[in-house]
Amino acid sequence: MTQPPTPPGDRIAKVLSRAGIASRREAERMIAAGRVSVNGTRIDSPALNVTDKDRITVDGKALADPEPARLWLYHKPPGLVTTTADEKGRETIFDALPTDMPRVMSVGRLDLNSEGLLLLTNDGGLKRRLELPSTGWLRKYRVRINGRPKDEDFAPLRKGLVIEGERFQPMTVELDRQQGANAWLTIAIREGRNREVRRAIQDIGYVVNRLIRVSYGPFQLANLKPGTVEEIRRRVLRDQLGLDFGDDSGTAKPRAKSRRPGKNPPARPQRRRVPRTPG
Repeated sequence: MTQPPTPPGDRIAKVLSRAGIASRREAERMIAAGRVSVNGTRIDSPALNVTDKDRITVDGKALADPEPARLWLYHKPPGLVTTTADEKGRETIFDALPTDMPRVMSVGRLDLNSEGLLLLTNDGGLKRRLELPSTGWLRKYRVRINGRPKDEDFAPLRKGLVIEGERFQPMTVELDRQQGANAWLTIAIREGRNREVRRAIQDIGYVVNRLIRVSYGPFQLANLKPGTVEEIRRRVLRDQLGLDFGDDSGTAKPRAKSRRPGKNPPARPQRRRVPRTPG
């Protein structure tokens, strides 16, 4: 049976995400809420392809041309949630970002009490690329746990755990030092499941009381101070991610031939301090 031809263009949610309006999932919710119109007609389903010729509005405002893909390093302090809005009214990372920042999305998450490196981007395609399990990038953490563990206690983590039917891939675990009643570890993972490190440590009988992400793939927290953002230079994005910006469409695309991620260290971009809300 002959398949009907695919309509030209891209799905509306993808276009909204690429323009920095929202992630695809958030864009689909905006569409379902009736906030998006195409050529003057309000739509309620994301099952629609659009092209450059279509006129798209969100909340009555015309969709701007997509900006070039950008990436920032952010040192997330503890006590902030990594969501655009919180049902409990807690402060989010987006509440704390500088007012002159464009709309950004987080690459993955850090939970409320975790701190350290969080990547931010204005480009939905780049966000998905960096989150893909197939990327296989190491996420490294400095982890403090309560107790006096021995190195052999971490054998289950190195082998790979199954917790409540969910399989965790093997982790790299180094027991660094004992500090009073606590021990410091360095843990590296490649998956980034929800609360993966905390759940794995709890499964072997210990409790994490501090967790700091120090790297995500080739990007390092280094000396970035809490609450500070740094933008990664486009040249570094080309070298580290193999992305091509040559068409000026605002969307970063993989290059046909690229260097391996992490070969060139990121340059030191300009830093900006993020003001924290009092209290």
